[in-house]
Amino acid sequence: MIKNKYIPVILSSIILLIGFILLITMYQQWKQERVEISNPVLNQITTSNEKLNLKSIIHEAEKNVIQIESQTEDSSLTGSGFLYNKQGDIITNAHVIKDANVIYVRTADAQIYPAAVVGVGKETDIAVIRVPQLAGAFMNVEKNKSPETGDEVIALGSPHGFQNTVTLGIISGQERDFSVDGFHYENAYQISAQIAEGNSGGPLIDRKTGNVIGINSVGTKDGSIGFSIPIKDAIKQIEAWSNEAKTEALNFASTSNLINKKDPKKLKEDAEYLITYFLDSIELRDYVNAYALLANDMLSKTSYKDFRNDYVDFINVTFDEPKSNITEDNQVQSTLSVTIDKRVEDKDKSEKELYEYIFTTKYENDQLKISSIKVNKPKNKS
Repeated sequence: MIKNKYIPVILSSIILLIGFILLITMYQQWKQERVEISNPVLNQITTSNEKLNLKSIIHEAEKNVIQIESQTEDSSLTGSGFLYNKQGDIITNAHVIKDANVIYVRTADAQIYPAAVVGVGKETDIAVIRVPQLAGAFMNVEKNKSPETGDEVIALGSPHGFQNTVTLGIISGQERDFSVDGFHYENAYQISAQIAEGNSGGPLIDRKTGNVIGINSVGTKDGSIGFSIPIKDAIKQIEAWSNEAKTEALNFASTSNLINKKDPKKLKEDAEYLITYFLDSIELRDYVNAYALLANDMLSKTSYKDFRNDYVDFINVTFDEPKSNITEDNQVQSTLSVTIDKRVEDKDKSEKELYEYIFTTKYENDQLKISSIKVNKPKNKS
């Protein structure tokens, strides 16, 4: 009788245990199904971030990519280079600065500085110049790792004088050996990104890491194939030049005469480039970079906090080509239409409006700066 009394209790316990196990199993299956359903959304987010990362990589790289202009008694040559250490040293090609009497550089924010030669190769097409004013920020270089054929790359430079032009491509071949104009190239990367006149000396960037893997050097006449010197093969000589050079012993030219003689066409181009760089920085939320482009009189009237607050709700910024004219006091006034997609109080919504922006740029301490920004009310809404 006693044993029969406990049988219902034992059966109930078994049933409860089985039910508990079933509940656990069903929960695990439900959880797995939810993850699988969410995957497409996660993939969309990842894809969006990858696109943003490419634009961010380019924007950050442009800050340290330099346009180089060298002058001899008979001619001038435009090339490219990039900052690679804290001393303000710029890597470029030897053929860009060879035999130059005067070398000056133009930065992404349209600043002009004199440069001095630190080291230049005789048979190897590499060189280093120094600009002390640019000491600080620099690009990361890949000193050991080699890319693989098929890896995506980004080439930056100033082809035909167009500053900070970007071309995308892949490593299409490796270990290319050849000679051009007395320079011998060994183990060069063959790339599908175009290398045109003015691109020489610019960085070849690994799309995945954002690190510099090569020095863009030469290209075929039709522009279909480019060649880049592996940075890992050149870095030892480059660092030796930088370590040996003493800034006080280098020869720097003056840029004052250059600025005073600037032709109106070039002045307009520089001003419009500076405005474009300002608006691109705003769109990428690089407010510190945009704020640094302002002239002293604007900086004294506007704190960084107030400046940032004026733009922090901008989601997307698109604009037309500026229309510029030079005033009697040698300032440049540029007018352009700017479409702004702006976040409103309801954070899930935005509104798009068209504005007229009027920028004034001028030289301040031999550097081009934005001295005023006037914004007219929206013309229409969409």
